[in-house]
Amino acid sequence: MKKSFVSVADLSKETIIQLMKKTELFERNPNQNLLNGKICASLFFEPSTRTRLSFETAVQRLGGKVIGFSDVASTSSAKGETLKDTIKIVSNYADLIIMRHYLEGAARYASEVTEIPIINAGDGANQHPSQTMLDMYSIYKTQGKLEDLTITMAGDLKYGRTVHSLIEGLSHFNARFYFIAPEELKLPDIYRQWLEEHNIPVEETVEFSEEIINQSDILYMTRIQRERFTDLMEYEKVKNVYILKNSMLKSGKPNLRVLHPLPRVNEIDYDVDDNPKAYYFDQARNGVYARQAIICDVLGIN
Repeated sequence: MKKSFVSVADLSKETIIQLMKKTELFERNPNQNLLNGKICASLFFEPSTRTRLSFETAVQRLGGKVIGFSDVASTSSAKGETLKDTIKIVSNYADLIIMRHYLEGAARYASEVTEIPIINAGDGANQHPSQTMLDMYSIYKTQGKLEDLTITMAGDLKYGRTVHSLIEGLSHFNARFYFIAPEELKLPDIYRQWLEEHNIPVEETVEFSEEIINQSDILYMTRIQRERFTDLMEYEKVKNVYILKNSMLKSGKPNLRVLHPLPRVNEIDYDVDDNPKAYYFDQARNGVYARQAIICDVLGIN
């Protein structure tokens, strides 16, 4: 039976824990010949650095081969080929498709028109489930647990697909959330209603205060995404609304860690990088191991 990896909402608590355990094993031993003879197609219809390179590194460290593209202008899509036709054609060449697309729901649609597994590497402002797995592994590594943590998310909560996926992933573990965003970038109602239905405690504010930071176990910063705005005046209005300064972390809990899905623009000052509470570069490295776990899981490789 084909198994795709499209949305965190598809994952049970048990599956998430199983993927965490696999990720830990791959961190200990990332170079294994588990994908010998396998070809993975990397289809990036939208720009990416960390996600694309970490997926390709994951495949190659496991002995597989990668085909694909990172510039849609060089593909038949630029000639008007439909997504369905592209997926069906590439399915003839590969055992697995890793896909990023600018349209919400594109990964789900792709999984319905092919017989090989699809891994969602980000679909518009919707979901980024592989990022969630590396985020949750980073939280587990730094906190020693996933249960009963206070998570503060700041910045673009409206278009931030990493935020949307992480909320769903952490919902299994009795998390408490603080959401910090300007009115224009507040969490969409669909996620707020979902949190209410699951009785998950939430506080929302527009103030980026040390008081909230000091109560947090994880501070998850996000970039204000210019590419999601149709009105550049709106972007200019909010682009520098929250900037994390090193001094703001001085009274934080000893276990507080700062995460960021990257790339950053100017929402984290560079002097934060040397603070032991900064974890975002280690977080990016964890992406290779988390994506190795996902790839092996969808291919049924233990």
